[in-house]
This record gives sequence, structure tokens and C-alpha cells, in this order.
Amino acid sequence: PSIFSYQSAEVDWCESNFVRSAVIAEYYNTDGTSLFSLLLLTPLSFLVLEEPPRACGRMELCHLRVSLLLAGLFSMYFHMTLSYVGQLLDELSILWTLAVAYSFWYPQCYFPKCIKTRRHFIWLTGITTVISTLMSFVKPTLNAYALNCIAFHLLYLTWKELKKCNDKRVHRMAAVMVMWWALAITSWISDRWLCWLWQAINFPYFHSFWHVLIALSLLYCCPLVIYFDVSYEMPSFKPKLEYWPSDSWPVVVPYVTLEEPHKQC
Repeated sequence: PSIFSYQSAEVDWCESNFVRSAVIAEYYNTDGTSLFSLLLLTPLSFLVLEEPPRACGRMELCHLRVSLLLAGLFSMYFHMTLSYVGQLLDELSILWTLAVAYSFWYPQCYFPKCIKTRRHFIWLTGITTVISTLMSFVKPTLNAYALNCIAFHLLYLTWKELKKCNDKRVHRMAAVMVMWWALAITSWISDRWLCWLWQAINFPYFHSFWHVLIALSLLYCCPLVIYFDVSYEMPSFKPKLEYWPSDSWPVVVPYVTLEEPHKQC
């Protein structure tokens, strides 16, 4: 079949196909992806740093929004068609989004010793991404597992940064991020490995839960990364985590503000 044909992908999730719609293969997974975009992309507008933000800071966030928008659109296309092209676009858009995040926000203190500048690191990240993109065509069924493994490196970096930070709000946000991620990866693995059980009880919807839960995790991850980035790149400012609409709400939109210290005469 054509690589654009319906159900030509090597991966098929647990949800039964074409049950709710004759056009959409996985109805709830497609809806879960659209909710992913709603939960994550809209609140990203809050992350623009207050006071005088760096010009490149706004550009970095713009790149991140575009990458996440493409990831959401390609994921919807994949779950709607289950096509081979849709599968690769879904997975590669996540890889490219990670490449953008690493290029702009990976702390310079963790660069390999042979890398001296951010520009060199961006080139290294780009070359690695191109090689990974080509390798993803070799065995597409392994791509999702490889992408999920990158989360462990991100968790390790978060742990390293938290050891340097005494702000309780930062530690609490990191804990909430990890909680949502743990629930998300549990849903993903459950849908992948326990599909027979969920189909037996007629509840094969855990992959759609994955989309929503990983969006909630990223909702806390993004401002956390920006908080650490400001600490490194703008030491004259004091970053502070805030919540909208209130700290007391169970689910909030976190964002970063900047406080410029007053100079002493």
C-alpha cells in the first residue's frame, strides 16, 4: 500500500479503529492530541519573561511554540489515519522539538569538553538530530521507545539542578512535573503492553490519557527549564515562579517573572 494509505503504519494503538467515525481511525486518541495542544500551546503565551526579556528569549519561545504546534498537528494526522507517513511525522516532530529545546536551553556547564560555545553545541545538536532522523527509518517500531528514554536524561538534569537550588517553589514544581510524567508514561506503557486487558473490559483509551498527562507534565517542565536558563544566562535578574490564576488551584498555569535587583549606592 501507499505510505500515505490508512493503516499503513507499523504501529497501531489499543483503541479500536473506525468505531466512532468512518474517517478518523482512532477517535479518542485524535481528540486527546487536540486537547494536548489546547492544554499546552495556549498557556505557553504566559511564559514570555516579564520586565525586559531578552530578544532571543522571545525567539526561543516562538521556536518552541512552532515545534509543539507541528508535533500536535502531526500526531492528530497519525492517529486519524494510522499511515506510515503519519507515524514518522509524529515521531520526528517530537525529536525535532527536543532538538530545539536542547539547542537553546541545555546548560552550558554540561557541554562536552570539546564544545566551547552555544553555536558549536547547536551544530552538534543539529548533526545528531539529522543522524537520528535517518536512523528512525530503519526500525520505526522502536522510535517511540527511544524518544521516551530521553525523558530519563531530562529527569537526571532536573535532579542535578535541584541540588543547586533551595527555592521550595522550584522543588514543588519539579515534583508535580514528575508526578504527571509518571502517570503519563504509566498510561503509555499500559496501553502498549496491557492492551489485551483493556480491550477485554472495553476501555482501550489509555493512549489518549497519555496525550493529556504528558501535556500537563510539559506545562510544568517548560517554565522550570526557563527558570534554570535565566539563572545561568541572566544572572543580574532574579527569576521567580508564579502561578495563574492562584497558588491554591489544583491545576495552574505556571510562568516565570524577572526581578531586577536594586543597585546599592
